[in-house]
Amino acid sequence: MTTEGKLGARIRKYREQLGLTREQLAVNAGLDAGFLEDIECDLVYPPIGTIIKLSRALGQRVGTFMDDQYRPDPVITRRGAVEEETASHRGAKGHYHYYPLGKGKTDRHMEPLFITIDEDEEKEMSSHEGEEFIIVVSGKVLVRYGKKEEVLEAGDSVYYNSVVPHFIGAVDGPAEIYAVLYVPM
Repeated sequence: MTTEGKLGARIRKYREQLGLTREQLAVNAGLDAGFLEDIECDLVYPPIGTIIKLSRALGQRVGTFMDDQYRPDPVITRRGAVEEETASHRGAKGHYHYYPLGKGKTDRHMEPLFITIDEDEEKEMSSHEGEEFIIVVSGKVLVRYGKKEEVLEAGDSVYYNSVVPHFIGAVDGPAEIYAVLYVPM
């Protein structure tokens, strides 16, 4: 299955169903309209915090933008069978590469993800409603949470309220993490 164009097309579809212009959705989600246009045109794949803001502004769960089909419980994801959901492999910009682990469970309340992270010079903070739990698999990960800063290594974890401005990024090369996000509807 290909994921080409899926995120941008789905955002555009729900935006148009609500009769919103890009500018209106951008204001509702607290985003720049040009950035939203880049997302809809698959020129950039946004961080998960941006996807959460868009899902809330569109009245959809986060997984709506990643799911293709329903799978009955229990949803099992085999190592090596998970597919990247980001557009970065098609030339779009982005420091995060998302591999959803709950895909197909349409009634889920959490977003479990495997994420590979490239270094990001900008280190832009984000915030959104909900909670996040992260376990570092490999590499070093910088966690900025409000004014606090910690570097985590393989086996370390962090659990936080994601309404507080935060940044998760790789340090000294790429890193891999498991993340579970809870975003109330």
